Amino acid sequence: MPAGLTLSVIVPACDEAATLPEIVARVRATGFAHEIVVVDDGSTDATPAQLSALATADAPALTVRRHAHRQGKGAAIRTGLAAATGNLILVQDADLEYDPADYTALLTPFADPAVQAVYGSRNLRRENGRSSSWFYWGGRLLSWLASRLYGAHLTDEATGYKVIRTELLRELKLEENGFGFCAELTARLLARGIRIVEVPISYRPRTRHEGKKIRWQDGLAAIWTLVRLRLK
Repeated sequence: MPAGLTLSVIVPACDEAATLPEIVARVRATGFAHEIVVVDDGSTDATPAQLSALATADAPALTVRRHAHRQGKGAAIRTGLAAATGNLILVQDADLEYDPADYTALLTPFADPAVQAVYGSRNLRRENGRSSSWFYWGGRLLSWLASRLYGAHLTDEATGYKVIRTELLRELKLEENGFGFCAELTARLLARGIRIVEVPISYRPRTRHEGKKIRWQDGLAAIWTLVRLRLK
């Protein structure tokens, strides 16, 4: 962990009882997290019970916030951001697609005080799997579009691994409730002229049968978010 920095890991979770204990254990095992903030986004499975058990065990501290009804990933991240106390925010999906073993790569660039945002790119590691062709090429399209609209060079705009300085993330005042959070964050960072550093990460995609929630409609919403904010 770069000197002088503390890390808050925000975990948005909706019906993730099957993977939540494992991902929390992996985050704790890294030794990097100052705190873990899990936001239960209206789960109807055993997620609340899992969180009650996890909150009383081990370190670092586990802070739990709950939405009575599902509001979306972006809304969950904003709720987590309001509770976070670290000066870096890392978004960690509650499934096992993204491996906390990559935290070292994600955090190392922050040793440079000028670095404000780091994205973990799945496309910079060739051996990573793909959940489906449309999902892969949809992500490629979003990366290309964001790069063209905002004069950047991104290989993985839609990555779930995004690390941002907390003060900056709060200044952006993000509004998207669903998966459009990723596109809105990227657009607002690039519109400010902030360089997004990309580092290679591992990726184990899960199938829709295993609980993958993102849909093709979310991709269209992300495209519209990138275009709309550029026009503004």
